[in-house]
Amino acid sequence: MRLTKFGHSAVRLEHGPTTIVLDPGVWSQRESVEGVDAVLVTHEHPDHYAPDHLRATDAPIFTIDAVAAQIREHAPDLLERVTVVAPDEAWTIGGFAIRAVGELHAVIHPELPRFHNSGYLLTAGESTVFHPGDALVAPEAAVDVLLAPVCAPWMRVSEGVDFAREVGAPRNVAIHDRVFSAEGLGVADAQFGRFLEAAGQEYARLADGADL
Repeated sequence: MRLTKFGHSAVRLEHGPTTIVLDPGVWSQRESVEGVDAVLVTHEHPDHYAPDHLRATDAPIFTIDAVAAQIREHAPDLLERVTVVAPDEAWTIGGFAIRAVGELHAVIHPELPRFHNSGYLLTAGESTVFHPGDALVAPEAAVDVLLAPVCAPWMRVSEGVDFAREVGAPRNVAIHDRVFSAEGLGVADAQFGRFLEAAGQEYARLADGADL
């Protein structure tokens, strides 16, 4: 499986003839959707869901009902390509087996309403990748590569580290990394690297367009 980072939380996965992109939001490159067979969107926040990026492909869109509602209201031209998935639902796209994980976005502030969010567990060949979206909900399954959020208004770095250790993936690739400055990311990378390497797990933050 080939994994390519396309900015913030957008990750493109290729296995055989099938290509899937997850969360091509406004802080990601539009070329992430070029030639894909499917798009998966975890939730409605613009750093994960960008209608203009979705218009740059004819691929089907798999997402939760809350995102479908946003599309219905603000981007109805996309609606015919949308398939709504429910928590724990499983389906296949080409050589990928996919399962929706979790239901709610992490708490941003106790006085703000909770948003819905679905992580996605994708297995192709002998590799399993987990994209949690904006939640720290472990999939209760073996994961080879965790797409690990490293900085967010709803998360401390220590929470991200503990989540990655809970999932226990041998390889961890940073996502959700447009919130901190370069200096702040340096601190976060040092903490993730220190604790995950001590647990026998690899950690890397890929440059935009870089592959794993």
